Amino acid sequence: MLSGAIAQILTSPFSKTPKYEVRAVWLTTIGGLDWPHNYANNQMAIERQQKELCEILDKYQRAGINTILIQTRIRGTMIYPSQYEPWDGCLSGVPGKSPGYDPLEFAINESHKRGMELHAWVVTIPVGKWDGRGCANLRKRFPKLIKKIGPDGYMDPENIQTANYLAGICEEITKNYDIDGIHLDYIRYPETWKLKVGREQGRRHITNIVREIHQRVKSLKPWVKMSCSPIGKYDDLSRYGSHGWNAYTKGCQDAQGWLRAGLMDELFPMMYFKGDQFYPFAIDWSEQSSGKIIVPGLGIYFMSPNESNWPLSIITQEMQVLRQCGMGHAFFRGKFLTDNLKGIYSFTSEQFNQYPALIPPMTWLCATPPTPPTSLRLSADGCQLQWDGACDKSNGPYLLYNVYCSRGVPVDISDSRNLIATRISANGLSMMKKAENCYFAVTAVDRYGNESQPTFYPEIIKSTNPTKTNYTWLKCNGELVELPSKGSVLDADMVAIESLQGELIATRRFHGTHADVRQLPEGTYIMKSLNRKGVTHRLGFFMIKRKNANVSAS
Repeated sequence: MLSGAIAQILTSPFSKTPKYEVRAVWLTTIGGLDWPHNYANNQMAIERQQKELCEILDKYQRAGINTILIQTRIRGTMIYPSQYEPWDGCLSGVPGKSPGYDPLEFAINESHKRGMELHAWVVTIPVGKWDGRGCANLRKRFPKLIKKIGPDGYMDPENIQTANYLAGICEEITKNYDIDGIHLDYIRYPETWKLKVGREQGRRHITNIVREIHQRVKSLKPWVKMSCSPIGKYDDLSRYGSHGWNAYTKGCQDAQGWLRAGLMDELFPMMYFKGDQFYPFAIDWSEQSSGKIIVPGLGIYFMSPNESNWPLSIITQEMQVLRQCGMGHAFFRGKFLTDNLKGIYSFTSEQFNQYPALIPPMTWLCATPPTPPTSLRLSADGCQLQWDGACDKSNGPYLLYNVYCSRGVPVDISDSRNLIATRISANGLSMMKKAENCYFAVTAVDRYGNESQPTFYPEIIKSTNPTKTNYTWLKCNGELVELPSKGSVLDADMVAIESLQGELIATRRFHGTHADVRQLPEGTYIMKSLNRKGVTHRLGFFMIKRKNANVSAS
């Protein structure tokens, strides 16, 4: 039976959309399962193939998806021009033949235009049918590296050459493309492998491959996320067994150890289960996250009548619990989402992900926020928001920008409902219609996900004179907020802390130079003086933002 806490979550209304949450989808290219559904063999066909991908990405964007995992290495074959392996036939219709353009580069550019991260999904150990193009190519070049199990070939995880070869592929992708992540799939022993070494030694072999890839990727671009998709259950739990199918013991995947060792920044465990086989194991991943990002994969394909014919409610309840527990969600696989199987797309786009979400920052790698943009301005016709770029580029090759908008001032950047555009590379945003009675805030974000302080339009005047009715900002370090001097005007004994909507949040005694706000959550607040007669004066606004806030899996 489900625990009482989980049961309460399932019966409670949907929680507020978090500002930070990974929402991912696996975009499968093998056999054109998700994309492409037509071959590129001339210019018109190339444009048709590209248009199809753009339409898919548009649908993902409308569903709030912010992370694309695109299958890049398929089965010893590629969707980009590689020095290591031949083209896969899913693109041109002919194995080994170029489609006439670079699909990986195209997918990266189009994802970034839509404010989404793109991760290169690399299938590691399996290399396809024994006589297939990819496997045959590897057998010819490395006769002792490939092992046959049934009709398929697999790279030998116990051969040191496997780590070097796979690391070379990931290095090639990282060096040549502006990717946001390397996503390792099937980084484990095959389930039918006759293991001749102990399980502990087997885990060392797999970990050695992960470590070699990590070193090669991070030495080039330390902000590129390292992730993998382990088996959905890490190991047996004290009250729930894994039925012999788990990452740690069966597959020799020490994925939680990789998090602790810093070899992984993010995990997408394949949690294609339900009920007691889902919730306890999902919570286990979260509890053992070591502050990194956990994004359980949801098997939406099980809703298909050709599979287990799950009702939609199984998936929606899992999404709700994951959000309540501070985790993201990933859909396997793309076509079942965009086909709106049993209404999953409608639910996701219209109810669950109504507002955008940012990807949690990798503060374990870098926690220094960039400097904010400057000179935020609105064009004369009110349709173009522009700013000057932030000057701090020490945390990556370039900075991106998030745009917030609200009817009230100052714009609360802690509220995801105010996000209107994310990860913009340009120094401006075009709007469909004139912005009337709107206020804006723009922040810079680096490649680690660290966000700067906001720059506002109209500009908020910084002052400490409580008798003026301008937009005064009070200094706050996340724990204490600096109080202005009472002067000769105020006779206040207390200060009242309100939300931007005017709701009373807390009161503090007006004495000393600071008020303690350690018990308040991150956000933007109004500070008012309060005397015994109930007369108030606005002292100013302040923002609580903590560098060490736990947003790693929210």
